[in-house]
Amino acid sequence: MPFVVKDRVKVISATTGTGTLTLGAAAAGFQSFAVIGNANQTYYGITNGVDWEIGIGTYTSSGTTLSRDTVLESSNSNNKVDWPAGDKDVFCTYPVEATEGTVPQGDTSQVGTDLVAWTNLKKELDRGVINGVPYNNSNTAGIVSTYSLVYTTPDAYAGGVLAANGDVQFVPFNAARGQKISAAGVVSTYALVTTGADRYWGGVLAGNGDIHFVPTNSGVGQKIDASGVVSTYSLLYTTFPAYHGGVLAPNGDVHFVPYNARVGQKVSSAGVVSTYSLVYTASSAYEGGVLATNGDIHFIPNNAPVGQKISAAGVVSTYSLVYTASSAYSGGVVAQNGDIYFVPYSANRGQKISSAGVVSTYSLIYTTSTGAYTGGVLAPNGDIHFINYTGTFGQKVSATGVVSTYALPSTAGSRRFTGGILSPSGDINFIPSTSPVGQKISTGTQRNIGYALSPFFNKF
Repeated sequence: MPFVVKDRVKVISATTGTGTLTLGAAAAGFQSFAVIGNANQTYYGITNGVDWEIGIGTYTSSGTTLSRDTVLESSNSNNKVDWPAGDKDVFCTYPVEATEGTVPQGDTSQVGTDLVAWTNLKKELDRGVINGVPYNNSNTAGIVSTYSLVYTTPDAYAGGVLAANGDVQFVPFNAARGQKISAAGVVSTYALVTTGADRYWGGVLAGNGDIHFVPTNSGVGQKIDASGVVSTYSLLYTTFPAYHGGVLAPNGDVHFVPYNARVGQKVSSAGVVSTYSLVYTASSAYEGGVLATNGDIHFIPNNAPVGQKISAAGVVSTYSLVYTASSAYSGGVVAQNGDIYFVPYSANRGQKISSAGVVSTYSLIYTTSTGAYTGGVLAPNGDIHFINYTGTFGQKVSATGVVSTYALPSTAGSRRFTGGILSPSGDINFIPSTSPVGQKISTGTQRNIGYALSPFFNKF
């Protein structure tokens, strides 16, 4: 949906509560919201002379309504105002959060947790610029190529993380060495403190620049700090295999996603490890997680028959799914419109959760019963790319929901790649599992986009 801002737009609304606004006629000397255009988003302001709210909403011509999609600031502690009876002014505005320079450019403590920065990034992407500089976001297929690795071994790595300096770090699964790709494309290895069979699966960049590997068969945590020093730390709960993938919460906690674990486990921004109760647990329950735009952390169902999430306040809950199956999904991606897409592993259909919490399914072009894809990446043009595991074709979902496939140069064998990362150059790097070569998609952005997209795609 396009993002539209127009001058001198103001109407009266008598709507009460926290829901969608029904809009009246334009005030004298102003335009109505019709100039925004049906199904388009805009910045809005509401006030009754006492309380006020600034946010992002979607205008709908049928019924003449404006949804309150995202609250940027308000007199109710930046939450939706529960409007009482009486007339309210509803108008188009251009909030301070929308000014140039607020698009995130590094994975710091606020990146990944700053909804305002994410909102501004979506606006920039919609109009084809980053920080005011145009780039080409029309390349939907990209150029897929391979490159040499320094270290390979069966099931070497499982997932990756974009470091604060632009390095793409591979997460060691069976690898005896760490391996990374610099922002300039140089591949190198480094020593790890602890190695072994099936040690870590997925990783998370913490607010202080540390990269945490997510323990699966490891009895200790392992991390790399911003200066490249590798160290280990004690865990409270270990079982084999325990966790698959992790997510950085809005408060800076690193959450591990429960695979076989019977309890949740997290590492605070101060490095304190703690556990918490889950609502649903089972073998191979969830694989990978996603931070939603409202701050909820969603676990991606693998064998679980229900979805499970943790709110920004730490409340764990479950919700119904439309489709469930054995080894259904592995990893997820949040789209530019806030929908969370599950990545099909052995599922014969796609499944997603809208920003409003509605679960739905959609058709895929390519499916297999033996683990097609693991993890996905949001490209600068809004396409979501699934990363091939045993799949012989690339598959993606466009920003408008169109599913398509494309040829890959490296597809021989199984367990090729596990997860992907969007690098500062705009390239999508596939993380090698058993593949003897690296594989990437050059998205054709024609300029360095910085680290802006790293917070809101799954780093599984």
